[in-house]
Amino acid sequence: MSSLFTPTAAGAIHLPNRIVMAPMTRSRAVQNNAPNALVEEYYAQRASAGLILTEGVATSDTGLGYARTPSIHTPEQVEAWSHVVNAVHAKGGRIAIQLMHVGRIAHPANKAAEARTVAPSAIAAKGAMWTDSQGMQPMPVPEALTTAEVRAIVDEFAQAARNAKEAGFDGIELHSANGYLPNQFLSTNTNQRTDEYGGSPENRIRFVLEVIDAMTAAWEPGRIGIRLSPAGFFNDINDTDANITYPLLATELAKRNLAWLHIVKPNAPTFTEWDAIRANFPGTLIVNLGLTKETGEKLIDSKEADLVSYGSLYIANPDLPERFQSNAPLATPDPTTFYTPGPEGYTTYPPLS
Repeated sequence: MSSLFTPTAAGAIHLPNRIVMAPMTRSRAVQNNAPNALVEEYYAQRASAGLILTEGVATSDTGLGYARTPSIHTPEQVEAWSHVVNAVHAKGGRIAIQLMHVGRIAHPANKAAEARTVAPSAIAAKGAMWTDSQGMQPMPVPEALTTAEVRAIVDEFAQAARNAKEAGFDGIELHSANGYLPNQFLSTNTNQRTDEYGGSPENRIRFVLEVIDAMTAAWEPGRIGIRLSPAGFFNDINDTDANITYPLLATELAKRNLAWLHIVKPNAPTFTEWDAIRANFPGTLIVNLGLTKETGEKLIDSKEADLVSYGSLYIANPDLPERFQSNAPLATPDPTTFYTPGPEGYTTYPPLS
């Protein structure tokens, strides 16, 4: 049997295989930032994954940034997510919600009128963002969070964890990668604070650890994971101390008995401490690397990963584990429909049978 199909566990979550559906923004939440029947169908189609990780889900209106993305802070949103969870569970699947706060990666046209754009420091991200009402727009200079406001966002994550538990999710992943708010606290180019959340690597990891501690207090550590991108430059991120920051963070995360650590691992020669992260975090490690079936098997067989996550392959292949198991051909996703509203390119990829 392929090592991809050996059962395992991620904390308290028992998995029938080691294939994880990676979190992917798909921009289909169109009513009050709540998932709709289309979102429910999309995730249910992919229930054969060992574990589904949802798209990034905002903890508040301030945490939103992109067009048509979901949240989980109102009773309506919690109820809508419960339908998604029930649909996945009805097909025998397991689903964890990825909690996300975009920080400075936002535009006001994609938010409620009263929602602010905030970040560790008042430094705008380079680049532009799509808005449905105004097309592509540059991202504005965010407001720097006060120390009290940082602690309030920690509380937002704790409440979102309670909401996720109420909705019936199997677990939570903190999105601390790809240039969003937790990643902004970690990185030297986006965090120029002088309080206890800025400066040294020990201070820059403080926000992430406080969020993890708040979420595990709200639920349990065996249901909580985290995603990191130590070598990432996406969304104008550049941590010049990354080779210090991330091994230190991995050591601190290991003390918290998390369900998993999910690493985005590109070919980036500036980051050299992958082995240190693996050594410092002995728990369940998920690796995302633009993998194929064969390279995913190799990572598991070599003990470099316990689980492997697949992104774009899951867009066009809702039955990806079945295709891997039978060595069936893989469908190719259409990038022009990755973020468009409606079913096309979302729920319209057929399974093999």
